[in-house]
Amino acid sequence: MAPPPPATASAADDAHGHVGHVALNRIPHGAPVHRRLDNPTLTATMPPMVVPMSLYAENRQKLCARLKKKLALTTFKRAIVLMEGGKEEYRYESDAEKIFRQESSFAYLFGVKEPGFYGTIDVESGKTTLYTPRLPAEYAVWMGKIQPPSHFKALYEVDEVMFVDELAKHLVGGKEGEAGDEVARPDLLLLNQGLNTDSGNMAKPAFVEGVTPSPPTAKEGGKKGGSVECDYEMLYPELVECRVFKSEAELQVMQYVNDISSDAHLAVMGQVKVGMTEYQLESLFLHHGYFFGGCRHVAYTSICGCGPNAATLHYGHAGAPNDRLIREGDMLLLDMGAEYKCYTSDITCSFPATGRFSADQRMIFECVQAMQFAVLDALKPGVAWVDMHALAYRVGLEKLVEGGLLKGGVEEMMKENLMSFFMPHGLGHFMGLDVHDVGGFPPSLGLKRDERKGFKNLRTGRRMEVGMVITVEPGVYFIDLLMDELVGDERVNKFVNVEMLESRFRGFGGVRLEDDVVIVEGGVRNMTRAPRTVEDVEAVMAGKITTKEELFKK
Repeated sequence: MAPPPPATASAADDAHGHVGHVALNRIPHGAPVHRRLDNPTLTATMPPMVVPMSLYAENRQKLCARLKKKLALTTFKRAIVLMEGGKEEYRYESDAEKIFRQESSFAYLFGVKEPGFYGTIDVESGKTTLYTPRLPAEYAVWMGKIQPPSHFKALYEVDEVMFVDELAKHLVGGKEGEAGDEVARPDLLLLNQGLNTDSGNMAKPAFVEGVTPSPPTAKEGGKKGGSVECDYEMLYPELVECRVFKSEAELQVMQYVNDISSDAHLAVMGQVKVGMTEYQLESLFLHHGYFFGGCRHVAYTSICGCGPNAATLHYGHAGAPNDRLIREGDMLLLDMGAEYKCYTSDITCSFPATGRFSADQRMIFECVQAMQFAVLDALKPGVAWVDMHALAYRVGLEKLVEGGLLKGGVEEMMKENLMSFFMPHGLGHFMGLDVHDVGGFPPSLGLKRDERKGFKNLRTGRRMEVGMVITVEPGVYFIDLLMDELVGDERVNKFVNVEMLESRFRGFGGVRLEDDVVIVEGGVRNMTRAPRTVEDVEAVMAGKITTKEELFKK
């Protein structure tokens, strides 16, 4: 594909030396990323895409449409959504700022990148108002120009922008005797509070002194005060459902970040050598995503498990910071995903350190490949996610029997849930503005979690519907704790070739293959392009394949 012409930066961008942008519609889905001939340090997707504000306007419209149906069953005449954005955070008691990342639901509705904002949406009219912090003059010395409300009104394409200290008066009036904005004054405020069923954490509602009730304390309980009726139950489940089903504009952004992450994985694989350290692989991925894709953030802590570390499902944390030396014979598992404008990706590649599969490595890799391909073939609207998990388990057992590691009948193994010893995690998860996105177990659907091993770790129990984005990430791992339980359990150890397990697979680590897919009519669209066959993996590591467009795509 010929590279696009250089983008023209705005006058404001030119004045401050900022990089210009490429409009989102300039780059089709899955556009190949090639080095630009006019500037070899850039790619066809550089500068990175601009996400149009129409994406967020569409999100707001979708939310208001759902809320109108709920409000039609009540007597309230004017309801306003009140959202509070993320705040600056510091490293403990120091003044070292953490890099700010917007709260996900606030990002979904407004696309605001700065901290300290509030936002309101009139449900009936859709009128959208942002509230920016009133900054002290000294801010300009340390942090740059203080932008007026008109700047943010134009930037975020909303109806009005005011200061945060004007929010209370704008909604409900000032002190006694002062009139507020009667046009804006609601008889109901909708606040975003609810349980994230994936994380188990609560979304925190906006708090505005003199408007919303004071946050409850352990002693008092409940919510105290407030000058307008507030609803804490209606908004969250409706907002969650909006986020579950992606718009076409959202999918374009997610395809972009998937392209960047797919390219970054290829770049890492092309440079791996025995004797490197795991964190060097992580650094290569971080560099590629930021340098070539403008991805300052990653969606989660990078997992760079080599050898036995590949059996630790969430390796890479502070206590195991990707710091092992890569050795001859290691199988590598790299689970890394970039993030762009708060939209995430989540891709896992597995490959041998030497670039050539041993017989055992090939057997486990092709087992996981078969599991993933079977799910991708079966996945479509209407299927239950729990059934896809069971399908992955069944195919995994069949392949391990073929390889000689297991013996006996697959049906009996399925009854005993044998595969949960080798794949204790769920098959995948919703993805969007959070890598483990909301909406997996909405209370309104009354879904029950399956308490069987492995199944209990599923992050959703829903049937698939068009517009959902979900990961497909089967794996086979040799986790010492679970292998000890397997060998010591007389109920299931009869299925295991124990001598083969102990002599050839203890310390092996694991293999996971993870792609991000969109549910579409009749099947899925795979947004990920990564090596998924033995032949492609070895060709990438030998330098024979250098772009994702050359890879086999399922």
